[in-house]
Amino acid sequence: MTEFLDAYLTVIVGTIAGLCSTASFVPQVVKSWREGDTGAISKRMYIVTVSAFTLWIAYGLMIWSVPIIVFNTLSLALSGSVLAMKLRNQRRRRQAEART
Repeated sequence: MTEFLDAYLTVIVGTIAGLCSTASFVPQVVKSWREGDTGAISKRMYIVTVSAFTLWIAYGLMIWSVPIIVFNTLSLALSGSVLAMKLRNQRRRRQAEART
């Protein structure tokens, strides 16, 4: 019985941690989307973050940890969207400078 409770508690803690980690990206995604301004965002940091989430997903698949897989996939999607907006805005800025 205690093994079941320990496993259940592990999943609960992993789920809460995943919710917090994933939710931490939502304000940045919303702000970047609404304002269209990603100038203050570090491209290198988001490249590293996207890489880390990809590796966490691979690790989660290796040990078959559902919370690790699910929440890192969600975090990858959110951080990947911020990185995509950053890259898109940089490209648009370069194109605008080239026209002037």
